[in-house]
Amino acid sequence: MYQDFRATNRWTKKQVHCLYQALIVAISTRHADAIDVKFLVDGHELWLALPLPAWDEYKKRSGVIITDALAIDIAGHYLKTALETGEGVGREMYSLTVEETLRHLDAVAAEAAALTPADEEEPTAVSS
Repeated sequence: MYQDFRATNRWTKKQVHCLYQALIVAISTRHADAIDVKFLVDGHELWLALPLPAWDEYKKRSGVIITDALAIDIAGHYLKTALETGEGVGREMYSLTVEETLRHLDAVAAEAAALTPADEEEPTAVSS
């Protein structure tokens, strides 16, 4: 959903192209308890740090783990929201809290549920 998307910057009204590029366990690169997700925003690098404690909290709440694909979607959703609300300007690194991470996870899950019909109906026969 959020590996390759467009968003409109609130302040410039310009549409920007956001493209996922990398996911890195930050403990190995900067000794942080986070997963870093890199996007290119119109060719400029932007990193989003998702705190690893969010993985534990989500597992406790739901019994489900956050996959790499879901982490990318969480970061992408945050990025799109930040750009469209005017908060995604000028920084190269954004660090989310556990609560922010879970809030964006919930938003991604709700979007995915809206795209997938809960109950697929059987086609009905048309009588002539």
